[in-house]
Amino acid sequence: MEEIYVSTDVEADGPIPGPNSMLSLGSAAYRADKTLIGTFSVNLETLPGASPHPVTARWWQNFPEAYAASRVNPEPPETAMKRYAAWVRSLPGKPVFVGYPVGFDFTWVNWYLMRFANDAPFGFAALDIKTYAMALLDTPFRETVKENLPAQWFDALPHTHVALDDALEQGALFCNILAERRRRRFE
Repeated sequence: MEEIYVSTDVEADGPIPGPNSMLSLGSAAYRADKTLIGTFSVNLETLPGASPHPVTARWWQNFPEAYAASRVNPEPPETAMKRYAAWVRSLPGKPVFVGYPVGFDFTWVNWYLMRFANDAPFGFAALDIKTYAMALLDTPFRETVKENLPAQWFDALPHTHVALDDALEQGALFCNILAERRRRRFE
């Protein structure tokens, strides 16, 4: 079964789910050849009893438009995550969760999926774009940052801190890195 790379980005009001809330979720499903199969985007209501982390609240002050976008028509997490799980399961292949940094985004998505949908459509594994780039470039992890990646790996897509925008941008980046790996393999 073909792997479908589900580039996913979340926006949150703090570092961890539970005490803090996921504000928005965006996913872009790509084939390895960078064919975009579909997208999913939702804003979520905050969790009862949760509150924004002060450091994250200060960070959001730098991106007021993105924060405002994350608060438009929020859905209850139960509704949103059940819809999301159904969307992932409807993809025409084996979904692979892809993120940058995957440790942050997968933690949020997995926690919300298990808490509100009792489902794990990705299993319990995820692929980190930064680590994949590190291996391909043979660079130290801390030096493998977007600013140091080859310019040709980036499409002209914005990184706006709106979840779907960032998922699209990072998914295209991942597919371009896959293409570079294939090119190097057949040189």
